[in-house]
Amino acid sequence: MRIIIIGAGKVGYNLALNLSKEDHDVTIVDNDQEALQKAEENLDVLCIKGNGVSTNILMEAGIKEMDLLIAVTNSDEVNMVCCLTGKKLGAVSTIARIRDPEYARELTMLKEEVGIDMVINPEHAAAEEIARSLTFPSAANVESFAKGRVKMIEVKITEDMPIAGVKLKDLSNKNLHPILIGAVVRNGEVIVPNGDFEIQVDDNIYILGNPSGIMNFFKGWSQSHTKIRNVMIVGAGRIAYYLTKMLYEMGIKVKIIEINREKCDEFADLLPNTLVINGDGTDEEVLLSENIGEMDVFISLTGMDEENLISALIAKQNGAKWVISKISRINYMGVVTKLGIDSVICPKITTTNQILKYVRGNSIETLYRIVEGQAEILEFIPKQGSKMLNIPLKKLKLPKDVIVATIVRKNQIVIPHGDDVICKDDRVIIIIKNRKIEDLDELVGGFIGGIQSELQNGIKKLGDIINM
Repeated sequence: MRIIIIGAGKVGYNLALNLSKEDHDVTIVDNDQEALQKAEENLDVLCIKGNGVSTNILMEAGIKEMDLLIAVTNSDEVNMVCCLTGKKLGAVSTIARIRDPEYARELTMLKEEVGIDMVINPEHAAAEEIARSLTFPSAANVESFAKGRVKMIEVKITEDMPIAGVKLKDLSNKNLHPILIGAVVRNGEVIVPNGDFEIQVDDNIYILGNPSGIMNFFKGWSQSHTKIRNVMIVGAGRIAYYLTKMLYEMGIKVKIIEINREKCDEFADLLPNTLVINGDGTDEEVLLSENIGEMDVFISLTGMDEENLISALIAKQNGAKWVISKISRINYMGVVTKLGIDSVICPKITTTNQILKYVRGNSIETLYRIVEGQAEILEFIPKQGSKMLNIPLKKLKLPKDVIVATIVRKNQIVIPHGDDVICKDDRVIIIIKNRKIEDLDELVGGFIGGIQSELQNGIKKLGDIINM
């Protein structure tokens, strides 16, 4: 696919990195020579200096032959104009980053009038991710599949969990409810485990199942599932705004600390049911004076990674039960998890996942990437005539490090075994490592059981006879 990205900032750079890795032909347009130079030196992309709104610049970038235009500058208005111009000049599809809450209320009209095929709002998506994670406070990450009927949670294994030291094939002996541990991250490496795999302390495990099954799984660890009542947020930005509104609807009290007086006044008007305090969230005395130790959850959402880490560590040391921090620099992720912060949110990663799903086509319903794409959890609805329909899974020659994790059939959630089959209109969730796919049938190997297998064997025998 030929793709043009307008804006070479953090989001644009990360998109170009991931899209070029998937062998797409990527062109970046930006006015900032320094940002372009960084992209040119580190990525396999074409860089053009200029204003992405300019018709001449877009023509120079080859807009008429482009399959997709992605506008991710810092200006919502510029992004919309880029998409409008690009569509008029011949781009097949357009994606715009639109972050202003005022525009967010008018997205349907904007998409129709401006010709935008997809709108991404990193801050709103990050807020949704945090809100989901609060349904399972012990989880580092929570993702929904099959329209919420299946949840994926990431959990770090600690010494007090009975599951530590247990092989996956022995989990049934622990009286745990039907769930699937589909992936494990150990020492930065993703493992797709088999039955003999033994879970160890400090592993990060990815569990899939229906919400009640996962909740019962938590109870099997003998860990208390505390209901979230009080949340403290540091930083009055867009994520804090969207998140506070979501938490209010969930019946959760929110306290916001912001160092900028004008932002405090603005948020007090926008969120009349929320306590907004003017103060420095990296100052331990300020956090202690606001009873940080009594908070069920502490979330640092300022625009500075360093400030977010400092305030999160202070909160953790002073008794906050669960600490979440926003990070913009992806290369910080590994360091942050080692510091003891319970959960890390990176809007850039969320945005990248959304766009990669769109680029790969309509057959992918949901896409979740693990450890910078080492593995992926994907949701498909098989098409009529799919090679995988109505064949027992044990007769499908699936590649190594690929597992069919869950099959959703109407309201039934199936953790499949070898005799289970995929039917038309099922939602199929797979886990795949070191491989990028756009369609479920790409997983089917050369050998398939049943009639097709017999036909292939017959052809082979005929070839042997001819060659005698």
